[in-house]
Amino acid sequence: MLILPIAYLLIFKYIPMTNIVIAFKDYNLFRGVWESPWVGLKWFEQTFQSRDFYFALRNTLVLNVLDLLMGFPAPIILAILLNELSYPRYKKITQTIIYLPHFLSWIIIAGMANQLFAPSGGIINIMLGQLGIGPIDFLMNKGMWVGTYIGLGVWKEMGWGTIIYLAAITGINPELYEAADVDGASRLRKIWHITLPGIRPTVVVLLILNLGRLLGSEFDRPYTLVNPTVLQVADVISTLVYRVGLKSGQFSLTAAIGLFQSVVCVLFLIAANAIAKKAGERGIW
Repeated sequence: MLILPIAYLLIFKYIPMTNIVIAFKDYNLFRGVWESPWVGLKWFEQTFQSRDFYFALRNTLVLNVLDLLMGFPAPIILAILLNELSYPRYKKITQTIIYLPHFLSWIIIAGMANQLFAPSGGIINIMLGQLGIGPIDFLMNKGMWVGTYIGLGVWKEMGWGTIIYLAAITGINPELYEAADVDGASRLRKIWHITLPGIRPTVVVLLILNLGRLLGSEFDRPYTLVNPTVLQVADVISTLVYRVGLKSGQFSLTAAIGLFQSVVCVLFLIAANAIAKKAGERGIW
């Protein structure tokens, strides 16, 4: 039973990783990966001399840190709120509704954002206008674009992220809550002293994994929301790789950028795991 999944991993995951050597070669499409000449660290030197790379690196870190600060606590809070609902039917309906954004592609969400946040004719600005505010250019102003980008990301994934935390909460011994009721503990006390400590191992593991992706960047989200006006704060490593690699055909240069990004992500992951173990948590290995 393991032959097919192992073969899949080897053929489509591990063997293609050998092509990372083009980061150290002057890759020629017609000569192939292994026949192209070696150039050492040429592409890495060119990467670190590129002003666009440092802009993309800065934007990637800033957006990911903001995503972590705003997006990581959101599903924890939402899961606790859902767990406190007294009506099971209402809880199921609410869970179903908040899961739905996860299944929408960023193409659809970007189209919705353009309709909602348009400075003239957008529903949000029409409502703000009736309150005597605006119009606010959410997608053209650099600062507002960052806020909109983070907000849309939290909205899309917040509900889906609650699944793991709700599963962790159901694993907490109900007798602890019963004992707290006998002692006269309020809901907030039970959340603070029972629920949060009960899901702490899950929180730590997911935090470590999120820290490991701190320099990583998805492509579809920034690519669909970006426009030339906000490119200075919206251009991340993934869009830089697409623009330089696929559009300009500089495959070796983008392979060097991607390799640098992956190595740094692994270092972040190892450091986060080590810190978690120092703090007395289990970590991920």
